[in-house]
Amino acid sequence: MAGRAQPSGTAGSGGGAPGLLPLLLLLLSAAAIIPRGDGQNLVTEDVTVVEGDVATISCRVKNSDDSVIQLLNPNRQTIYFRDFRPLKDSRFQLVNFSNSELRVSLTNVSISDEGRYFCQLYTDPPQEIYTTITVLVPPRNLVIDIEKETAVEGEEIELNCTAMASRPATTIRWFKGNKELTGKSEVERWSDMYTVTSQLLLRVGREDDGVPVICLVDHPAVKDLQTQRYLEVMYKPQVRVSQNYPLQGLTREGEPLELTCTAFGKPQPTDMRWLRVDDEMPQHVVVSGSNLLISNLNKTDNGTYRCEASNAVGKSHADYMLFVYDTTATTEPAVHGFTQLPNSAEELDYGDLSDSRAGEEGAIRSVDHAVVGGVVAVVVFAMLCLLIILGRYFARHKGTYFTHEAKGADDAADADTAIINAEGGQNNSEEKKEYFI
Repeated sequence: MAGRAQPSGTAGSGGGAPGLLPLLLLLLSAAAIIPRGDGQNLVTEDVTVVEGDVATISCRVKNSDDSVIQLLNPNRQTIYFRDFRPLKDSRFQLVNFSNSELRVSLTNVSISDEGRYFCQLYTDPPQEIYTTITVLVPPRNLVIDIEKETAVEGEEIELNCTAMASRPATTIRWFKGNKELTGKSEVERWSDMYTVTSQLLLRVGREDDGVPVICLVDHPAVKDLQTQRYLEVMYKPQVRVSQNYPLQGLTREGEPLELTCTAFGKPQPTDMRWLRVDDEMPQHVVVSGSNLLISNLNKTDNGTYRCEASNAVGKSHADYMLFVYDTTATTEPAVHGFTQLPNSAEELDYGDLSDSRAGEEGAIRSVDHAVVGGVVAVVVFAMLCLLIILGRYFARHKGTYFTHEAKGADDAADADTAIINAEGGQNNSEEKKEYFI
């Protein structure tokens, strides 16, 4: 950005210069302020620099005619007069000096170096523009505080991310894995520095266990500054029942049955047991840890067998529905095998039904379709029969009717005579008969 030009008076003297320096500068200035040709222009740009880095200030002259250039600090002390440095600050170093440019570097920039720096050109009249140095300060520290080190599924936890002592204020963004979340930020100002704290409220589930929550900072002085915390979530057991024998086919009378129960949760389930739903466990059933064995199936074993597992968070279960078939049975039942049902509505997102449960539902659906198809077929057959009967009925009653009420009136001269000559006339009308041919 170009600096702003303004009329200039006498150049400021450098702080700490020797006693003869003002006289020398006065002589040089007097020599420099001789009228020059028109068309000379000073050009400079604003500088933005990160604290501790190097800022470069450039005073350039367009259409130069060898006029003297000098650079002054915000206190209007002379930093460089041509290629001479009156100011005793070794952080300022000459980078380039020519008739058309004075370029100076400032190392180890600090907040106190911010402000306007003036470029002066000794012409008649003198010219002056300024450039502004802006110092950026990245956050000193980035910390995530979490309300609970270990949370239980379904709980809402609070996380706070703090970025301290930055300039300007930082923007804090939250991520859970690759998904961006929305937090609420507060900004506090201390002198020329800003401290930003962002709060995130997060309801956790079992799928969040081990997932990183990332606090990322957007700031012009730094890139990819972030910190993260891994979530630790406790949850109820997930329970599955698998059939070890028979591997496929029916559970027939006289054959063995072996089931295995597996459970996983956080913390790992410590209590696991088998039971029979709505009935006592048969005496000949052998339960060994997570395994259930029936060596000789019979029809009294029919029922639902449940495996329950629990940990510090809660209890879950999975069911196996047993139906024992005759030894000669060759088709599978409509309802038979595993079911794994959630204990509550909260577990609907986490409980997976077993493959055999899906097969059971498919069998039930197929039975329903067969029943519906049979009903439709009966209805269609009944409608066809009704149509056939109605068709025959209407066919039998279709034809031409002949009566004898006009007999004898064929040779009448007119209608009145025909009526009078009709057999029996009007007096015998009650004796008229109709015949259907």
